[in-house]
Amino acid sequence: MRFRAVTLVLAGAFCVPGPAFAHEITPLVSAQWLAQRAGDEDIVVLDVRDNIEGTDLGDRPYIANSVVAPYASAGWRVEVDGVPAQIPPAEEIAALIGGLGIDSDDHVVIVPWGTDSSEFGGATRVYWTFKYLGHDAVSILDGGWRQYDAAGGERAAEPLAPEPVEFTYEIRDELRATTEDVVAALDSGVTLVDGRPRDQYEGHSKSPVVRTEGTIPGAVNIEHSALYSAEYASFARPETIAALAEGVGLAHDERNIAFCNTGHWASIAWFGLSEVLGNKNTTMYDGSMAEWAADPDRPIQVQ
Repeated sequence: MRFRAVTLVLAGAFCVPGPAFAHEITPLVSAQWLAQRAGDEDIVVLDVRDNIEGTDLGDRPYIANSVVAPYASAGWRVEVDGVPAQIPPAEEIAALIGGLGIDSDDHVVIVPWGTDSSEFGGATRVYWTFKYLGHDAVSILDGGWRQYDAAGGERAAEPLAPEPVEFTYEIRDELRATTEDVVAALDSGVTLVDGRPRDQYEGHSKSPVVRTEGTIPGAVNIEHSALYSAEYASFARPETIAALAEGVGLAHDERNIAFCNTGHWASIAWFGLSEVLGNKNTTMYDGSMAEWAADPDRPIQVQ
């Protein structure tokens, strides 16, 4: 990663084959881990927090040595063919990432606020985006800014100003389910995992972007809020995720498709099942209920 020179006020002093790193790359990293490595040449701290300006964080609201691309406004999700909040065309998302100075030699560490599961979903969705583009060197800061700040991590007045680079990618179609894949799953019995709150899963309420209440027939429900502790600012551990999966009858390596309304909460379920628990037969339907329910001929189940 290359940067133009900037003045910072600090709070203290994928392509194949992939690059070699001096450290193990894990789905989640701790605040202590990041504090020790945030300035390393092969680490890019990617701050996806929304609404940083106007907070009460004083004159140093950024993690030192970070680049900023807010989840809601940087272009991580766009409307595609009338379906909201989809991954942009590959060349567009690659341009966004390259514009942040990120290339295939970088280990990207994504930082959300860490306030609750829904907000943390911005990080899991961006993580999924990197994986979908073939970039395996990506992690999420467990607990986000909350854990980093509590640990006394170094802060800065401004983020880094990246020098754009070319981000090369290799699409992994197996990580993204289409509507046709979901239709095939209904015929073959592949498990569908609804990551929405139970009241939406059961059809008692719905998102404004979804035409009608209900879920995809036969889907099981793992609520996104069960996968992240807002109280302790930490993602669920493998044993907790395994218990949730077992509770809905999902075997460890069983094929499944995670979905929600627009692929945001679904990314939390996908991250938990695929990355933390290790079920690599998990994929994500980013069109989710917004796309599925748009066609009145597609079946909907109300509990």
